[in-house]
Amino acid sequence: MSSPEIASLSWGQMKVKGCSTTYKDCKVWPGGSRTWDWRETGTNHSPGVQPADLEEVVKKGVKTVVIGRGMSEALQVPSSTVDYLKQNGIDVLVLQTEKAVAEYNALAAQGVRVGGVFHSTC
Repeated sequence: MSSPEIASLSWGQMKVKGCSTTYKDCKVWPGGSRTWDWRETGTNHSPGVQPADLEEVVKKGVKTVVIGRGMSEALQVPSSTVDYLKQNGIDVLVLQTEKAVAEYNALAAQGVRVGGVFHSTC
């Protein structure tokens, strides 16, 4: 099962190929995607992305996770979150969201089992 291409990104809107939903923030993994609702884990811009935000993606057997920090990189990614991924044998890229989407799509096109979480505003 391959990771779906992120078809479009603009401020506050993301579309994933094969999915009719327009996301504000989203999670993607081989074979699927869904909205990334920060309220589920109590996530805020600071301290930022928590391991709990990534558990679902990790469980899908990804080899790489790409984290999009927002258009202006307002979303923080603490070292504990990066460590969590590395301890699970997963490569991690933390980038501004437009760069993160480009990197994610490139990896997906190469057939890498890649997942990601992307913030599409600040």
